[in-house]
Amino acid sequence: MAEPAPPDTALRTVPLDALHRALGAKMVPFAGYAMPVQYPAGVLAEHTHTRTKASLFDVSHMGQVRLTGTDPAAALERLVPGALRALKPGRQRYTLLTTETGGIRDDLMVANAGDHLFAVLNAACKKADVAHLRAHMPEIEVAVLDDHALLALQGPAAAGVLAALAPAVADMRFMDARAVAIQDVPCFVTRSGYTGEDGFEISVPAGAAERLARALLDHDDVAPAGLGARDSLRLEAGLCLYGSDIDTTTTPVEADLAWTIGKARRETGGFPGADVILAQLRDGPPRQRVGLRPEGRAPARAHTEIRDPDGETVGEVTSGGFGPTVGGPVAMGYVPTRLAEPGTAVDLMVRGKALPARVVALPFVPPRQHRG
Repeated sequence: MAEPAPPDTALRTVPLDALHRALGAKMVPFAGYAMPVQYPAGVLAEHTHTRTKASLFDVSHMGQVRLTGTDPAAALERLVPGALRALKPGRQRYTLLTTETGGIRDDLMVANAGDHLFAVLNAACKKADVAHLRAHMPEIEVAVLDDHALLALQGPAAAGVLAALAPAVADMRFMDARAVAIQDVPCFVTRSGYTGEDGFEISVPAGAAERLARALLDHDDVAPAGLGARDSLRLEAGLCLYGSDIDTTTTPVEADLAWTIGKARRETGGFPGADVILAQLRDGPPRQRVGLRPEGRAPARAHTEIRDPDGETVGEVTSGGFGPTVGGPVAMGYVPTRLAEPGTAVDLMVRGKALPARVVALPFVPPRQHRG
C-alpha cells in the first residue's frame, strides 16, 4: 500500500497532519507525503464503519487544479476521450489523460464549476499532469490549489452528517458539484468518492480544514479512516488504482474503462492514442482487466502470477487483498480476452503454490451512490 519516499527527499505533510497524529494514526510514506494508513481501530473496523455509517478520509495529497480561460472544456477535451464540452454546469465526470500510444497517463475527475473547470489529479502524477496540461493548453490558465485540503466523507450516513452543516448538499446527486459555504467557509463540494458508497469530496481552504474535520468527526456516526480502508473499499468496488491497475501500458479498453469514451469521440477521435483505442473498441483488446475470486482464505497480492488451466503464465494480479464485506479474498488483474469470461477457471501462484480462482464480474460489492 505504502510506497517508499525518494532518497534524500523529505516527506511533505498535509494540512491535517497534526490532527492525524493526535488521533493516533499510523503515518506512512505515500506519493511523497506522510499519510495516515490506519487509526487505532484498524483497517477492518474502518472499512466496516464506512460501509455502515460514515468515515472521514484525508485525500489532500491529491492534486487540485482550476482551469480558466476561453472554453477550457474544449481545450481539455483535446487530451482526454471524455465528452467534456457536453458536461453541464454543476456536474462532474471521470475521465482519462491518454498517451499517443493509447495508454493511460492518469485518471482524473473534472467538474464544470460554471466559470471554470475543477479537476482532481492523482498525487503521484500531479506534477507531470500539470506540466502536460500547461504544455498542451497554452491558452488556459492551470492554477494549482496548493492552499486547499481535500476531505472525503464516505458512507450511508454521509449525506445526513454533511447536510447538518451545509443544508445545500441535501439535494445533490451522484457526480453533482457545487460551491457551498460550510461553517461560513467557501468550499467546493462534489457528491462523489472512491469507495463505492454514497459520499462527498470537499475542497476546503487549508486554514479551515481542521475545524471542518473536527466538526465532522464530532458526529457520532463519523470516524477517521486511512489509506488501508480506502484501498480495500475501492478494490471491492472494482475501481482502478493508478500505477497498479492502470498506467501508460494499459489502454482504456483493456482496463474495462471504455465507458469513459464519449459517443461522439468514438466517431470523431481527436484525442491522444485515438487510433489505437478506437481500433480496440472495434476489434476487441488483446487482454482485459477482470475480477478474480481465489478459493480459500489466502489473498493474492499485486504481481501474483495468473496461469491458465494448462499452467501457462498469462498475466498478473494488479490489486488484491482480503475483502471484508465480501468475506474472502478478492483481486483484479489482466488476462487474455479468451479467458475474460466470468466463470473461467485460472490459477494464482501464491507462495509458490497454484491457488484455484475464477474470473468474476466487477464490482465485488454493488455500488451505493445516491443517484436520485
